[in-house]
Amino acid sequence: MFNNVLIVCHANVCRSPAAERLFRAQAAQAARAGRSPRAPAFHSAGIRAMEGGGMDPVMARLLAERGIAAGAHHSRRLTRRLIRDADLVLVTERRQVKDVEALEPTSRGKVYALGQWEDSDVIDPHGRDEAAYRDSFALIEHLVKGWLDKIC
Repeated sequence: MFNNVLIVCHANVCRSPAAERLFRAQAAQAARAGRSPRAPAFHSAGIRAMEGGGMDPVMARLLAERGIAAGAHHSRRLTRRLIRDADLVLVTERRQVKDVEALEPTSRGKVYALGQWEDSDVIDPHGRDEAAYRDSFALIEHLVKGWLDKIC
């Protein structure tokens, strides 16, 4: 059982906070339905994040369309401490596994791509058209469901 799951992307304003909120919402739904007795804590960070940035407004709107509040998100930079404290680290792109492991070498074996089981990356839609956001969001939502089946 995992107690602390960290989701990582580049800037922690789009993909990882959306995944964090989707994990929380879907885990709570599973708990209410009696499918999962206890959900882990979900957190997010960015490899190159600037501290304190808000969530991308398009991604926040897509969450709201699903009835999930974006809340007061404040981006944070990935640190060795965050990695060490996590039982599982999920990155939005496969190449980011090496970035996380380079920052904290003891993390080997607990860092996986969010798209691990689908052999896919979640493309960063930040600054692109809404269709790119919707595509990334749909993929994140799908991948979160797959991971929840494995970790809860």
